[in-house]
Amino acid sequence: MPTPSWGSPLVRAPRTGAPTIVHLTAEYSPFARSGGLAEAVMGLANVQVKGGANVVVFLPLYRTVRDHAPDLAPLGRPIPVSLGFRTEEVRFFREVHAPKGPKVVFVDIPSAFSRGGLYGEGGRDYTDNARRFALFSRAVLDAIPRLIAGPVLVHAHDWHTSLALMYMRSYADLRERFATTPTVLTVHNGGYQGHFSASLLNDCGIPPELFTFRHVEWYGLINFLKAGLTHADMVVTVSPNHATELRTPDGGFGLQEVFQWLGNRFTGIINGIDQTLWDPSTDDQITAHYSDDDPSNKARCKAALQRSFGLPQRRRTPLFGFTGRMVTQKGLDLILASHLVWNLDAQFVFLGAGEARYERALGELARRRPRNVGVQFDFTDRLEHRLMAGADLFLMPSQYEPCGLTQLRAQRYGALPIGRRVGGIADTVEDDATGFLFDAFNAGALDHAISRALARFHDPAAWEPRMKTAMRRDFGWERSAERYAEVYRRATDIARKRT
Repeated sequence: MPTPSWGSPLVRAPRTGAPTIVHLTAEYSPFARSGGLAEAVMGLANVQVKGGANVVVFLPLYRTVRDHAPDLAPLGRPIPVSLGFRTEEVRFFREVHAPKGPKVVFVDIPSAFSRGGLYGEGGRDYTDNARRFALFSRAVLDAIPRLIAGPVLVHAHDWHTSLALMYMRSYADLRERFATTPTVLTVHNGGYQGHFSASLLNDCGIPPELFTFRHVEWYGLINFLKAGLTHADMVVTVSPNHATELRTPDGGFGLQEVFQWLGNRFTGIINGIDQTLWDPSTDDQITAHYSDDDPSNKARCKAALQRSFGLPQRRRTPLFGFTGRMVTQKGLDLILASHLVWNLDAQFVFLGAGEARYERALGELARRRPRNVGVQFDFTDRLEHRLMAGADLFLMPSQYEPCGLTQLRAQRYGALPIGRRVGGIADTVEDDATGFLFDAFNAGALDHAISRALARFHDPAAWEPRMKTAMRRDFGWERSAERYAEVYRRATDIARKRT
């Protein structure tokens, strides 16, 4: 129950006795976003509220938060949070004029999060990321009983919040407080695990007896994600196919044996998208509305995109889009090595930011082919919507892709994905029906898939049925939320048996 100095709880226990779902995340749209994590957690939390659940989201109070929520109010008094030999004063805030939906609690640790970036600046990670997110995870556990009345289910996301699950099972006071609390960890991207020097054990509040291969140790390093995997009741990744990949030496990022050890406590659930937000028939960010019944206005969206990037307005010239982080995972090396990308009578628009070497190479491609290639490295939501609406095809030659949201949005807008048959791409794109898939991670395989796609594009009788089929796909969160509810039930059963 909340302490007297904190007054009434932010969330009261429902009469049904159902637990409040507590999401712990390093990103949450629109307040802090660097990739798909922010939108995925937001989408799941929103649909859970629509289904009648009490939902609270804990997020660090980054500088970017006040860009979207300038009016904040404190929750209770500051509290001291100790890790190792140091103590930090932590405050908690909420939005004054919050919209309906999940309640978002911003965790204010100025020394850790009042910075220019989320994880780093100038292409380099902050050197104290381990302690930053350890503090966040520990502070949340002290705030939960003060802010939320009744039982809770703790749902952590990715390595940044994984230590919370370890703390709950390792510290005597927390072990007692959360004895019957079910825990779930979602692995959004297993390639990012939070590897840190063993010298930071004390700084992160990790009991030294847990620095073993069974708990948090990984090749002599601390592995935050492994700490979460070995202490969670249930673990989820973001597509069934990726769950299979994570159990293999080639796809497990060095943790395949842990994923195998989890057995039936590990599963894959496809992410969804907000289909009211990503709907070309109502989208107020695109040039003209269109639908699967009448897609004719997609041509106007294409012309507007061509104009905005200084490309010739040619309706029958295929226009390929790419949006995402400019990193190796996204297959930029294949695109830059593609014979067709450099020589095809087609147009390409690239949107996103990332590694300097990819930005330089794409900039050079645009300079060499100014009538065929457009690039913008300043990402905006509005331009992403307009790119979806204007493109005919979308490039996703990913090295790996746990789920991917781009291919879901692209299909809704009638832009057929060209992607590798990995992770969530394999689960959500039907080859030669709603997109075009290839297997080998090389430029020749990508070019072959592009050639197959263009053969359909240049045949309107073949292209239009495929485009309409893609636009009718259901990628809403509702189905995924039902599967998460089943995971929550299983986690609850495990928690009961634990006591």
